[in-house]
Amino acid sequence: MPTRRLVQSMIAAGFAAVFLAQPATAQDRVSVVATTGMIADAARQVGGDLVEVTALMGPGVDPHAYRQTRSDIVTTARADLVLWNGLYLEAQMEEFLLELSQTRPVVAVAETISADQLLGSEDYADRFDPHVWMVPELWSHVVVAVRDAMISVHPEGAEVFAANAAAHLEELTALHAYSVDALASVAAPARVLLTAHDAFNYFGAAYGFDVVGIQGISTESEAGLLRISELVDLLVDQDIHAVFVESSVSDRNIRALIEGAATRGHQVAIGGELYSDAMGAEGTYEGTYIGMIDHNVTTIARALGGAAPERGMRQELALN
Repeated sequence: MPTRRLVQSMIAAGFAAVFLAQPATAQDRVSVVATTGMIADAARQVGGDLVEVTALMGPGVDPHAYRQTRSDIVTTARADLVLWNGLYLEAQMEEFLLELSQTRPVVAVAETISADQLLGSEDYADRFDPHVWMVPELWSHVVVAVRDAMISVHPEGAEVFAANAAAHLEELTALHAYSVDALASVAAPARVLLTAHDAFNYFGAAYGFDVVGIQGISTESEAGLLRISELVDLLVDQDIHAVFVESSVSDRNIRALIEGAATRGHQVAIGGELYSDAMGAEGTYEGTYIGMIDHNVTTIARALGGAAPERGMRQELALN
């Protein structure tokens, strides 16, 4: 990890590159850098043609463990606006982003959500669970924060940003309604969501599911043999036959769990791959926030015996 002195020098180098570039024109788009794909998608939805958005973390990247690269430092130093989740999601980048905020517009968008709507973190005292994007109704607050941040750095685009944000908020309302209906079709005893790490606690609270993660909220935590044994007991005792892997987390512990259950004569299958800390491939429906959540909701509902259309809310999900 770069030292503070190196980070400061590289930020300065980024500013020097900006000053040496051609003067900006009225037609130039606002340069926005976002840490995660979910935030980048919100920025594109709100900013439209007025912004150029760069995501530091692509599909399959774990934000808990991600460390800024030299190119990230220069890219963020050149940006008109930097957006990050906060709530200790980007744990390895936090010092760098706080340092950057002394000289650039840097906004931790999830930290604009009121504390009474946040869940506590089991891994870190006095911190909150950062996985707020799992519930569209909660994510709408982030969209508003993105809108306000863009207006602050480019007030000339306020009308466009406001209109785009309003349209996207309507989409989130429809997505939340679909989620409520699809997940309500899962029988109450089957509403147990077991995944690689605790990314789905907001999901569980919103839709009435018991959420169990092999690892804690951070993927940096370790799952020991005792934890695996306890979860095998849970699968057997509650007659659970489906567990879920995640696109940004190793499936090693999930497969150990399945093997452990098999030794007890209890068959468990992988109910599907969920998008937890990163979206799907770029250029796909699942590579958008709407598609990511549609995929998760539809996959969970169908795997646990509920009724949901095979290709999701918009009939755009890829068929496995």
